[in-house]
Amino acid sequence: MMKLFSVMAAAVFACSMLAASELLVKDGDKIAFLGDSITAQGNGNKTSGYVHLVMEGLKAQGLKDISAVPAGLSGHKSTQMLARLEKDVIAKKPQWMLLSCGVNDVWHQFYKKPNGVSLEDYKKNITEIVDKAQAAGIKVMLLTSTMITENSRDKKNVALKPYNDFLLELAKERNLPVADLNARMLRELRAMGPLPGNRLTGDGVHMNAMGNVMMASGILEAFGVSPEAVAKLRDEWFARPRMMPIGSTQVRVSVNEYMKLRRKAAKDKQRLDDIVTKVVRDYIGTIDAN
Repeated sequence: MMKLFSVMAAAVFACSMLAASELLVKDGDKIAFLGDSITAQGNGNKTSGYVHLVMEGLKAQGLKDISAVPAGLSGHKSTQMLARLEKDVIAKKPQWMLLSCGVNDVWHQFYKKPNGVSLEDYKKNITEIVDKAQAAGIKVMLLTSTMITENSRDKKNVALKPYNDFLLELAKERNLPVADLNARMLRELRAMGPLPGNRLTGDGVHMNAMGNVMMASGILEAFGVSPEAVAKLRDEWFARPRMMPIGSTQVRVSVNEYMKLRRKAAKDKQRLDDIVTKVVRDYIGTIDAN
């Protein structure tokens, strides 16, 4: 029995060492996140933003000395990202660059005054971004663009497909790791089933907490984190307090009701937000019970 236990322990240790050696990120690495507003918000929200979740997930694998270089700017397309690559990424000397680009290149083609980026120009811009990053010794991971509206049949998503196809082809040609977030988003939407309104985004494009978890999960797996470890992280993130706001507006009550609540909060030395959160959680508990 002791011999069997020793063999099993050795096997578990060997597997854990193998998993650790397969991680593409190493201690001391800096990871640049080049992107648009989805990336900017993924860094700005420190509770549920995908940039922070990726770093947290990597640290959970035993990496300690790693850091993020946020480089997401709202509205940016491949043209602007190429123009600021040197200043925002290369000059920071990261070991890795995650490139998330394509949503605005396509989406902005559907504006009343279209100012998107054609597929041919997009290919040139992305190729040059990858070339320059690699020439600077930076390893590149490509992220396929997430959906533009949560309806896969929307004309914007149809137009987005060849842009993502190019990214997948480029990743294969250059032997680059790729996180196919578009495919992952579609799978998760289908798994959630029909629900009114948006599910992974707040507005059809920008991620809510669940969308950020979706993005982080795909990136972590592309970095070599096992699906089992990612599933455990997802469970922890989904259970984390204050990850997901309820509704798009603040709860509204009468002035009398508001003052009654304020006085109760002051008496109990609590914040209003904490009281409202408790009420909602208590109600959710009754749903579970039934």
